[in-house]
Amino acid sequence: MSQSTPKSSDPKQKVLTIIGTILCIILLPILIINLTLIAKSYINEDEIPSLGGVFPMIVLTDSMYPQISAGDLIICNTLDPEDVRVDDVISFFDPMGSGTSVVTHRVLEIVEENGTLSYRTKGDNNNAEDQVLVPQDKLVGIYRNRIPGLGHVAMFMQTTPGLILCVVCPVLLMVGFDMLRRKKYEKAKQQDTDALLAELEALRALKAEKEKQEQA
Repeated sequence: MSQSTPKSSDPKQKVLTIIGTILCIILLPILIINLTLIAKSYINEDEIPSLGGVFPMIVLTDSMYPQISAGDLIICNTLDPEDVRVDDVISFFDPMGSGTSVVTHRVLEIVEENGTLSYRTKGDNNNAEDQVLVPQDKLVGIYRNRIPGLGHVAMFMQTTPGLILCVVCPVLLMVGFDMLRRKKYEKAKQQDTDALLAELEALRALKAEKEKQEQA
């Protein structure tokens, strides 16, 4: 007796499954990280939200060009003030700003006065040093690495159109594709089941016919 099994997905479905899986792997962690950082920013408004001491920053100017460019996403680590060294690139709350803007510049000199550290800083692409020393309590962290251009993407994702296009639409597409794939699979499975039942019924009829002929 022959037996049929559900047919495997065609190449197009396999490709779509792979694409959907890759999107899920990429977008889900980004969404979780973004939600976590947003939650932390509301809980601790005076601190830069981080995960395990690691935090991303979007660069808005070319003051550190060519090492860092506007639109880059930089990765920084929290750091104790006494661990800062000359030539380190650090992120800090701008001592001349409103208290919320963060600057990433290079340390030219470390000044200690009455047991308190301060840092003389300068942007590599700037003609002059920063006007004010950076007190240690303004230190946010130290620059570690960068992802060129990803800052533009991150900024776009923070807008309503970006959130819809980069997060909501892919998630809806993945959910819709998964539902369609399951529906097709169940349909193919039902067709195979019906074919198997029809084959069994035909065998029963054939057996009954054979027994009838033998009795005759």
